[in-house]
Amino acid sequence: MPPRRDRGPEPDPPLTFMREQAVHMYAVVDIAGQQVQVEEGAVVRVPKLDLEEGAQHTVNDVLLVRNDDDTQVGTPHVSGASVQATVVGHGRGDKVIVFKMKRRKNHRRRNGHRQDYTELRIDGIQVGAN
Repeated sequence: MPPRRDRGPEPDPPLTFMREQAVHMYAVVDIAGQQVQVEEGAVVRVPKLDLEEGAQHTVNDVLLVRNDDDTQVGTPHVSGASVQATVVGHGRGDKVIVFKMKRRKNHRRRNGHRQDYTELRIDGIQVGAN
């Protein structure tokens, strides 16, 4: 049997018990008729809201809240839960071309559309007691 080459010291096993586990929490909220999945620190685009830039906004229409331990599903809303957000800005999305054509009829219609949006930064997710 050939001699074994030295590969250096064995690596230490990972110390998982000493690592701090990050709590991953997210919520599904209803903003302006759209369901959006949000987590703290995220910036999301929603249909245009009538709010000024920098304004604080609280969303109480929370449909689902989930963290590492459990999941709370509302019927239809989770009681006592809310999401705090700050308005980052407003804008218009990319142009979407709507092209309609009927074959053999010389019928072609081209239309463009740009959707207004509001950008929200999620500051926190509050969960009330059940």
